[in-house]
Amino acid sequence: MPLSLSSYFRRFSHSISGIELPEMFTYPFCYEPHPLCIKAAEQLQEELTRKNLLDAHYKTQSQEEYAGKMFGVLIVKDSNGELGFLAGFSGKLAGSNHYEGFVPPVYDILDHDNVFLKESEHINRLNTLISELSASQEEQQLQTRLERCRKKAEAEIAATQQDMVKTRKARKQARTEAETLPSSERDIIINELARQSIEEKKALAATKQKWQEQITQYSEKLELHLEEISRLKEERKQRSNQLQHSLFSNYKLLNANGQEAILIDLFKDTRSPVPPAGSGECAAPKLLQFAYRHNLLPVTMAEFWWGHSPKSAIRKHRKFYPSCQSKCLPILTHMLQGLTVEPNPLQTAPVSDKDIDIVYQDDAIVVLNKPAEMLSVPGVHIQDSAFHRLKERLKEQLKESNEGPFVIHRLDMSTSGLLVFALTKRANKNLQKQFISRSVEKRYIAELEGLVMDNNGYIRLPLAPDFDDKPRQIVCEKRGKAAETYWEVIRRDKNRTRLYLYPKTGRTHQLRVHCAHYLGLNSPMVGDDLYGDKAKRLHLHAETLTFDHPYTHKRLSFQIDAEF
Repeated sequence: MPLSLSSYFRRFSHSISGIELPEMFTYPFCYEPHPLCIKAAEQLQEELTRKNLLDAHYKTQSQEEYAGKMFGVLIVKDSNGELGFLAGFSGKLAGSNHYEGFVPPVYDILDHDNVFLKESEHINRLNTLISELSASQEEQQLQTRLERCRKKAEAEIAATQQDMVKTRKARKQARTEAETLPSSERDIIINELARQSIEEKKALAATKQKWQEQITQYSEKLELHLEEISRLKEERKQRSNQLQHSLFSNYKLLNANGQEAILIDLFKDTRSPVPPAGSGECAAPKLLQFAYRHNLLPVTMAEFWWGHSPKSAIRKHRKFYPSCQSKCLPILTHMLQGLTVEPNPLQTAPVSDKDIDIVYQDDAIVVLNKPAEMLSVPGVHIQDSAFHRLKERLKEQLKESNEGPFVIHRLDMSTSGLLVFALTKRANKNLQKQFISRSVEKRYIAELEGLVMDNNGYIRLPLAPDFDDKPRQIVCEKRGKAAETYWEVIRRDKNRTRLYLYPKTGRTHQLRVHCAHYLGLNSPMVGDDLYGDKAKRLHLHAETLTFDHPYTHKRLSFQIDAEF
């Protein structure tokens, strides 16, 4: 459904005079939205509100998946140098790939539905057959009969063998007694006893064969049932792979140099050579593809969430978020070639001017205060860390002992506060046991955006990595690990809440997610650039740390006040 460029090129409805253009294009996986993007997003959000755009979208969703949508704005210049913006959305909106004023998909499955829909229908039929066979009572009945048959066989064979032990003993006694008889009588008795022994063995073999035949009969029926399910699953897998490959081969993505790449090729050298479902359907690739197709120069870009939060990932209404890693990293790495892009801020050490503060040190341990935005241990791209600084600080001491330091626990890069390191293997082993047994006491202090009305409580939300958007975590009942936090309010001030947090478990980003998620406190921490809004720093600090000294076993407690 081709429309003219003017149907998509949006002019700013409010003045943008005085806003300078960015020198470089947005690094889409970690950014602060440019003022032009904020203006464009506000204008688009006014339209979304006015048109109640998500009402129809919600009607297409089940109660379980009831959630909003990611939208994107791309600031562009046309061939005349006029500044405007494009709008797009991720995936489908109200079950459709098209909506007036929003850029179209890179490849529209619904416009090429003959092969795709036929193959999808076949795969759906296979799904139905597999579900019916898996849910049928036949498999359970066969399993039950087979198990019952095996138990009966074992019982009857065991009983027969017990009887044989008794009769064998009686025959042995009869043979002993027959030795005193004349040879003619003795031979008759011995032959009869031998015949009895042969008959018993034949009877045991017949019993075993009888039961084996029944067991084989049930086993073969069960095997045929399971083989049919396995065959259907293999067919589904092959058809799905073929359909995916065929589908992804139709996604031909451009970059600023005019080079075109097929989606399947962009993923071939990644850890997951098969693109994840929905690849190429996010807002960012759609926006860039449309800009390149229509000779528009991309200037800067941002994406925001609109509508209800999903149950798993933390997405707040109107908030800006980076592009997802699993789907978009290979795609946008190609599509941004030819543009001057901002450097990845995660590959630079932001606290080179700060140092660790050693709070306590002896021959066994070091307790230090880690500044915010310093890694606890070296990362993939950054060597500088609390561990690295400590190692340099204690170089001479460590040279003599030839041990340590050993990492016992970690704090998020953005979190400040107390860390303990072991200096010997003995101390390391002891402290590790204390952390595993959860005898170590930790108290964090945090400041949240918004007012938390209750005074205290527990949060129990299982956490798992968000593979679509690392390093974020999601709440997931199926694959998440148990995570528990106790909290208590210290004070409320204007529209912020200061509180203590006591983690009972130590999952990645546990405190940040438990605070930000709507099933938790529904209030992100101040400065949380992953789950809330960025500020000068994250307002989360590991304030107290209590544990037993690994040598003296004396209870030690340390406290460092937060800087915020």
